[in-house]
Amino acid sequence: MKIETYIDSLVSYAMNQHLAEPEDHQVLVNRLLMILGKDDYVPSDEVQTEDLEEILKGLLDYACEKGLCEDNVTARDLFDTRIMGALTPMPREVIRTFREKYAKSPEKATDWYYRFSCDTDYIRRYRIAKDMRWKYSGKFGELDITINLSKPEKDPKAIAAAKNAPQSGYPKCQLCPENEGYAGRMNHPARENHRIIPITVAGQPWCLQYSPYVYYNEHCIVFNSQHIPMKIDRSAFRKLLDFVTAFPHYFVGSNADLPIVGGSILSHEHFQGGHYTFAMEKAAGEAELSFAGYRDVTASIVKWPMSVIRLNGDNPERIADLADKILTVWRGYSDPAVGIIAYSDGEPHNTITPIARRRGEKYELDLVLRCNITTQEHPLGVFHPHADKHHIKKENIGLIEVMGLAVLPSRLKKELTDLAEAVADGRDIRQDEVLSKHADWVDNLRKQYTFTRENAMDIILQETGKVFSEVLEDAGVYKCDAEGRRHFMMFVDEVNRR
Repeated sequence: MKIETYIDSLVSYAMNQHLAEPEDHQVLVNRLLMILGKDDYVPSDEVQTEDLEEILKGLLDYACEKGLCEDNVTARDLFDTRIMGALTPMPREVIRTFREKYAKSPEKATDWYYRFSCDTDYIRRYRIAKDMRWKYSGKFGELDITINLSKPEKDPKAIAAAKNAPQSGYPKCQLCPENEGYAGRMNHPARENHRIIPITVAGQPWCLQYSPYVYYNEHCIVFNSQHIPMKIDRSAFRKLLDFVTAFPHYFVGSNADLPIVGGSILSHEHFQGGHYTFAMEKAAGEAELSFAGYRDVTASIVKWPMSVIRLNGDNPERIADLADKILTVWRGYSDPAVGIIAYSDGEPHNTITPIARRRGEKYELDLVLRCNITTQEHPLGVFHPHADKHHIKKENIGLIEVMGLAVLPSRLKKELTDLAEAVADGRDIRQDEVLSKHADWVDNLRKQYTFTRENAMDIILQETGKVFSEVLEDAGVYKCDAEGRRHFMMFVDEVNRR
């Protein structure tokens, strides 16, 4: 296919997705010619393609052939984002459309904005489609298990280029508003096709965008317009509840504000939300609680592997007040008998992962108790995936996992496939450099199942889900047994004594 055909196809794509109007045609063609270093152009008579991935691949291959772009995944991502940035409307147009639709309904606004973020290729739909997703039904309901493949793994050339790239303090992080329209570099993603929606949260200027990797439906990020660190306090609870006032069809939550139990970006205050119902939201209360002075707020312990107090009521201020009281007590609470230590050498260990949503007209706030204490036995964290599960999940348990969605490393796509073949063939994997990490797990599975080529992969996937369920139990500060619940109630009693 001629380069002109790819150019024409992309301009037609922009028109069809309402990123541009017919009057914009010539300007878009000339922008693309400039990016591609072409001085001549004759419209193509070839049949156009509507497949965006195919169009961009054709343009990228041409750019690499002409020496305009290095042929590695990072450089290609930078270049095709530049191409899509040439088609993306200016922020003022995007904000105006969002606000017009929001005036009709918040859901219409987010529906439009999410599709827009996909159409500009900020969210790469063709990569999201490659993610592995399945369900695991266990004692805590139906958990979501994913192997995320939409975030491309850098090849050695790209890694070397990123290492050698000049360091820059602009933008300060990948969440800062300065990313909007940024060209990127080998060690920072391009965002020329990225548009941010300014919103107000608890009277402060905040921003709304979507995650480019979309771990679940309409996975959004809500972030402070200023580069200030994460902090869980009463104002954080109030901000979460204020957001679900403005967007009642979305949930929103925050990672904790301490390492190990927190997210990957602690330097910039942000929340994550979206239009999705997680297993934790579906989980019922298993024990009703009563907090003195808060009869207008219903409370319960949730039947969930993590340790969750659920608050529900009509008044978000009252819910925030009670949540703050619980947090304040938890920050200083120790129970050495179950491994909970509030401070060691002056370092704090206790915090909360909060999640807010609406239940009809009522407000609901889940408070997940977290503790990042480490020991010699568990150097990565007592309430962190234990070593016997690191072959599946070693990374931190953040907000998304807390709610019941496993984000597993991309290495597992090949490893689990190879593992299923090995167990079906009866091979010893202990001598396999890659698969040997799974050997103890597989030995135990062989005692439970008779593996065949027909059932091996299904069993491996389901047992992977079971490991994730057990990981969540590891991360729970109070275990789901009589002794664990007794200690949980000791903490509730301590809140009531304050």
